[in-house]
Amino acid sequence: MKPKSINKNFEPSKKNIKVFFAPSGKQGLVDSNQTVLQIARSLGVDIDSVCGGRAMCGRCQIEVSEGEFAKHGISSKSENLSKRTHSEKRYSEKRNLNVSRRLSCQARINEDVVIDVPPESQVHRQVIRKAIDDREVIIDPVINLYFVEVREPSMHDPSGDFQRLIEALKLQWNLSTKDEISTDLKVLQKLQTVLRMGKWSVTVALRDGKRVVDVWPGLKERIYGAAVDVGSTTISVHIVDLHSGLTISSSGGMNPQIRYGEDLMSRVSYVMMNEKGDKDLSKIVQEGIENLIKEAAETASINFQDVLEIVFVGNPVMHHLLLGINPTELGGAPFALSIDSPFECLASEVNINLNSGTRLYGLPCIAGHVGADAAAATLAEEPYKNKFFSLIIDVGTNAEIILGNNKRILAASSPTGPAFEGAQITCGQRAAPGAIEKVRINSKTLEPKFCVIGTKGWLDDNRIKKDKNPIAITGICGSGIIEVLGEMYLSGILTRDGIIKGELKDKNKRIEENGRTYSYRLSDKVVITQNDVRAIQLAKAALHAGFKLLMDKMGIVSVEKVMLAGAFGSHIEPKYAMVLGMVPDCELTSISSVGNSAGAGARLALLSRNKRAEIQELVEKIEKIETAVEPKFQEHFVEAMAFPHKTNPYSKLASQINLPKFMESKNLTDKIRTRRRRNSKIN
Repeated sequence: MKPKSINKNFEPSKKNIKVFFAPSGKQGLVDSNQTVLQIARSLGVDIDSVCGGRAMCGRCQIEVSEGEFAKHGISSKSENLSKRTHSEKRYSEKRNLNVSRRLSCQARINEDVVIDVPPESQVHRQVIRKAIDDREVIIDPVINLYFVEVREPSMHDPSGDFQRLIEALKLQWNLSTKDEISTDLKVLQKLQTVLRMGKWSVTVALRDGKRVVDVWPGLKERIYGAAVDVGSTTISVHIVDLHSGLTISSSGGMNPQIRYGEDLMSRVSYVMMNEKGDKDLSKIVQEGIENLIKEAAETASINFQDVLEIVFVGNPVMHHLLLGINPTELGGAPFALSIDSPFECLASEVNINLNSGTRLYGLPCIAGHVGADAAAATLAEEPYKNKFFSLIIDVGTNAEIILGNNKRILAASSPTGPAFEGAQITCGQRAAPGAIEKVRINSKTLEPKFCVIGTKGWLDDNRIKKDKNPIAITGICGSGIIEVLGEMYLSGILTRDGIIKGELKDKNKRIEENGRTYSYRLSDKVVITQNDVRAIQLAKAALHAGFKLLMDKMGIVSVEKVMLAGAFGSHIEPKYAMVLGMVPDCELTSISSVGNSAGAGARLALLSRNKRAEIQELVEKIEKIETAVEPKFQEHFVEAMAFPHKTNPYSKLASQINLPKFMESKNLTDKIRTRRRRNSKIN
């Protein structure tokens, strides 16, 4: 028998290559002899494939995020993957694979790399839960349509076609404007053709009474605007009929910048450490917004070129990056904005290509960490019109807080981080089919039941066992995390200090030992660890410290109304928000979820010139409180780590639900006693 031949090119596999997957945030040290798809599956990353890795279906496409990712210690390049295989080249020839894309079933990892899994390659795609309401507003948009009949030229009148168009506008519509009416070059380039096509009868789109932005032959009755809310995690777009004021279509998606960092400071860090990093982040968010507007227009069966006005809101970093402004100055004190007043430009100037005359209008930012989205939410909820004090909390990776009444308005931001949205949580994920979103725990048996996105009704062990086609539970989203911790506290599994009681493991096997701490198993695949509890404690303590600081500045100890805004805030049940101390102690009926207030404010500014003037005047009066330099912030933060609070008994909450009596975990007590005995021996 001949000895087996030895492959001289074979290199023993070593698990020493770092890989980070976005947007899931999962990472690990991996083997170089596996495909990206194999590695993804081993780490629990969500990548689609139906052809079994044969490079036939093309559903497993991924991209390499290039640049220096200091947070993960990775210098990521496309060259860090193996070269394209013959199968990939063949697929590309047949299906036109984008040059930036790779098939994860073929590509192997050679060096440290950051992999982005695009939405279309994910099995469980993001459920965007940002909606907008049609709040009443006096419709007075900045753009209006005018049908006119223009005099034909003659040898006796040498005036140009545009001059005669302006003449018709003024005469037939009694327009009185101090400024001369002007137009864009693109309009002039097509004006003569349009006039003759319409037999001298045309419809003119006039912006702010002084700028012709488009012209059509004959009668045109509808034009549209887009209200855009650019969040750190998601982007929502709402197409609005500028005549009726009705929202006719909406679309939403993940903010594509998330591949460069889940939180704002990670993205600012990327900009600082990578040449042209700001250009990368600006380009992908601009493209993302353009695509969402076109998608929403297609859904409504309208021409995207009929979208002539875009109003956008966002936090200061998103605001600057959309406008192509480097956000580096926002990364450190004094957090200077490039501009804090309203700003407008041609949408094409920021690479959003719709109609050549489409304008982009950005609402004013309030401060370096309190953006145009907070200004828009204030415009929508109008706390400045009430005698009583209202509190608006927009829960996100950077919570924005507004407190005030008709005499005074304060604003601040608080660095809550991404934990509320499922990041930094062991089994956390964003809201998608398969995610646990609601939880209840029986206080006697400690057994849970829960609701899962994509299913109807409550699930427990019995129903899961009986179900012939059980839903695949993939994780727990932000609202589920809030509810499970609230239920764990109310049922006695958690102490007020956030310790999972290890002594309860004999009562229920769901209390599991996890090294030196304990965990609570919610389902076969979802477990809540002590580190998860700590992550939420840190986030909610930062939030609580933020609004408590504003209440101190205002000289009040309670508020009459609390509004939870944003996509995540809209899905928090008030009871659990208060149990965790995420809102001040008040009547549960005083707390309401107000939906996407930022998007609603953008719509108001889209439909009303008066609303634009109103928010501009208001922002100049809002007092900005910078939490980073306030000495009492840390004190409030430490006290807010407890559930619901260390020193505030939350008496109003206690009068509405049964709060557990304060009991220290026996496990924690034993550790404290042991530590004291050791100290006494040393002394």
